[in-house]
Amino acid sequence: MNMMHVQPLRPPRKGAGEARLVREAETIADHATRALHAELMLTPKPGLVDRRNSGSHRDMDIHTFLASACAIAPWWPQFVEVGVRAADVAASEALPLVRPTGVLCEQAMLRATAGVNTHKGAVFALGLLCFGAGRLLAQGIDLTRERLCGEVADICTGIVARELDRARPAQTAGERAFRRHGLAGARGEAASGFATVRAVLPVYDRLRRDGVGDDLALLQVLLHLLAVNNDTNLVSRGGIEGLDYVRAYAVQLLAKGGVLAPNGVEKMAAFDDALIARHLSPGGSADLLGLTWFLAQFPASDACFPSIGAVCEEQPG
Repeated sequence: MNMMHVQPLRPPRKGAGEARLVREAETIADHATRALHAELMLTPKPGLVDRRNSGSHRDMDIHTFLASACAIAPWWPQFVEVGVRAADVAASEALPLVRPTGVLCEQAMLRATAGVNTHKGAVFALGLLCFGAGRLLAQGIDLTRERLCGEVADICTGIVARELDRARPAQTAGERAFRRHGLAGARGEAASGFATVRAVLPVYDRLRRDGVGDDLALLQVLLHLLAVNNDTNLVSRGGIEGLDYVRAYAVQLLAKGGVLAPNGVEKMAAFDDALIARHLSPGGSADLLGLTWFLAQFPASDACFPSIGAVCEEQPG
């Protein structure tokens, strides 16, 4: 998120609903913090920092991530508050209003990690969801997964064209992935209303209804994400070949039952070892896993998004 000049926001609404908004903001912020913790502690995660090892990273470990999560936790209610104050702004004009908060949150992260980027993607995505939640709450709209994702999609309309499809030479890994391979990364996911996450949420819901523990359910969801996500972190480290390797490996494991199969967790650990040997880290999928947990805390809508289509059907295992 880049700092830019914005118009002053209107003051928050006052009245009997103000206390409710404060309580809702605290709950949403708690969900965001717990989502980061759930993703971090989940083990084993292929190529990613967890309780088993530091994955394919040499500049960060679990303590770095814990420090980062603690540093950015106070900013989640700020995102919600900015959303409340921006409730009367058209969604298409709202993105510049939340960017300064994103910059300050990122700065807090970097101070806590001595400059290491641990949660930039999560700050972008969860910040947008918290901002969107604040806007919806101030408008008196109940929060559901569909409404939250739809609000973010409306806020991010045109972001890919504005920020990735530009004439100037590509300067970031995300811009290079878009120019070379057409992969829109975190911006594209937000503009789609987190379509990839919405596609795997039914898997998580079904597993939890069937009594599968949260860790196993999340590991299975992670495999589904790795099988379909165009993770630009993988492309940055290993090119399209690295992305294809990870996706094929995940598909192969899912075909045999994934982590729910006999020795499934051990096979996930072997997947971790394979990615570490190739210096591959699916950081984008890790962010989407945290978003999956976050959105799962809200009621599901009665209908799928049209953009997902058949993908909304529950996937096997």
